[in-house]
Amino acid sequence: MKKYLAEMIGTFVLTFLGCGAAVALGCGSDTASIVGTAFAFGLSVVAMAYTIGGISGCHINPAITLGVFLSGKISAKDCGMYIIFQVIGAILAAAVLAGIVASGDPSPIITTATGANACSYGVTNGLIVEIVLTALFVLVVLGATSKTNGATNNFAGLAIGLSLILIHLVGIHFTGTSVNPARSIGPALFEGGKALSELWVFIVGPFIGGAIAAVIWKCISTDKE
Repeated sequence: MKKYLAEMIGTFVLTFLGCGAAVALGCGSDTASIVGTAFAFGLSVVAMAYTIGGISGCHINPAITLGVFLSGKISAKDCGMYIIFQVIGAILAAAVLAGIVASGDPSPIITTATGANACSYGVTNGLIVEIVLTALFVLVVLGATSKTNGATNNFAGLAIGLSLILIHLVGIHFTGTSVNPARSIGPALFEGGKALSELWVFIVGPFIGGAIAAVIWKCISTDKE
């Protein structure tokens, strides 16, 4: 149970700080807001990797959990429980964030209350972007945490966080960048409207991307775990 709770807390932190930065900075209004939001998500992962990594592995992302499961590194039970608690953590974070925004003075900079995702160029474009970016991200996770990396996997959290910054810099313009179903479910439930109607893109896309990453990793990995 401790590792499940760790995943819930970690996903709460990622969603609250990442989406919170997106809301506070008015992500998409200028280049600085995009860069700031990207760093917020990446640094949240780094912080949590070194906080709960030794407890749960710090997936804090259902797509990563699926990729790890398909790679044979966790059980089906842990896979399911991780995802459930990740979604709970994201919903709690979105609820707190929505409450904070609702209790303050409205700002013209803030376009959404929770940092929800949306497909700027249509759902097909959004689905492709989420699949590709998630596959790349999960591949980094699988590689960075592999035992075959020896001592360098001590820096896995840093590598994963930095890669998430890069992923966001590319994806924010097209989808707001999810690559994480939990991170999208929580905000969409409170945002409603377009975010909720397009939520399936940010669930299906990352899961497909995570599965693709697992297949690629199995093809290139020399890990004997």
